[in-house]
Amino acid sequence: MRTETIITPVRPDDVEAIAALARVVWQHAYPGIISQAQIDYMLDQRYNTAQLLTELEKPGYWWDQAFVAGGRVGFASCFLTGAPGEIKLDKVYVHPDCQRGGVGGALIERVLAHGRSAGCATLILAVNKQNVRAIAAYEKTGFTVRESVRVDIGGGFVMDDFIMSRSIA
Repeated sequence: MRTETIITPVRPDDVEAIAALARVVWQHAYPGIISQAQIDYMLDQRYNTAQLLTELEKPGYWWDQAFVAGGRVGFASCFLTGAPGEIKLDKVYVHPDCQRGGVGGALIERVLAHGRSAGCATLILAVNKQNVRAIAAYEKTGFTVRESVRVDIGGGFVMDDFIMSRSIA
């Protein structure tokens, strides 16, 4: 029996739990794709309390979390890119025990709804070129590769990503 996924906005008092969930997911998803040093660097950069609280307050920025059977199992964030009609899925992560159960799809649907309400026509995301499981999941939800990028993120690290996009309609 499939349990219902409940999605709610992330609140300031959820930030620590979101950061903890990110660490669990990243330790499952990224070893073998990027180094442990880069995992630690990116988690510290993207999931520190000050950064998350700042993003929660930004106009044109949304954070949502998913619950199944009362437990927090995933989250997503998205923001308006500034390009006309475009929104970016910045983060979408689901606990390893709950992957392939519809939680990620539900979070993406919430992001699409944010895009529609903001009048956007296109949803984009960046995904590591080596993250074949994520790429396959995104392709199943209508994303295609738009371009290849290599971005210096500091600390001696780079993100070697595909930019993928899909229509919001």
